[in-house]
Amino acid sequence: MAADLQSLQDLAPQEEPAAPVHVQKLDGLGRAYATGKRKDAVARVWLTPGAGRIIVNNKDFTEFFARPVLQMIVQQPIVHAERSGQFDVKATVSGGGLSGQAGALRHGISKALTYYEPELRGVLKKGGFLTRDSRTVERKKYGKAKARRSFQFSKR
Repeated sequence: MAADLQSLQDLAPQEEPAAPVHVQKLDGLGRAYATGKRKDAVARVWLTPGAGRIIVNNKDFTEFFARPVLQMIVQQPIVHAERSGQFDVKATVSGGGLSGQAGALRHGISKALTYYEPELRGVLKKGGFLTRDSRTVERKKYGKAKARRSFQFSKR
């Protein structure tokens, strides 16, 4: 009898593990905070509901990132999530160059958007905005002029 009961339990459909539930993560002031990284640059991002202003190191982002390509990179996650003009972004970036800082800010904004609105995670993940671009500069090796470049060969 016990063996029959055991075999019936084995045949019963197994419950599938539930998908991870993502919850809203806000600080005491109602802001979503995230850190974005790219190359050697690090961006600390605070996201609040607002008029769509993006402030980077106490400057407007169009002033901080003068090149239109960098401005487009910074705005990509907000435009892709169709949330233009709904959130204010305040960020501090440090390290690296302007291109790396723009990439770090894009990564940080994407993460902060998912913390504020967890249902946007699928859209941003599909767009590739939540993946940290891990490409960095290769280190210099001893006996080499740069990472791989050898010194000029002299026969005599």
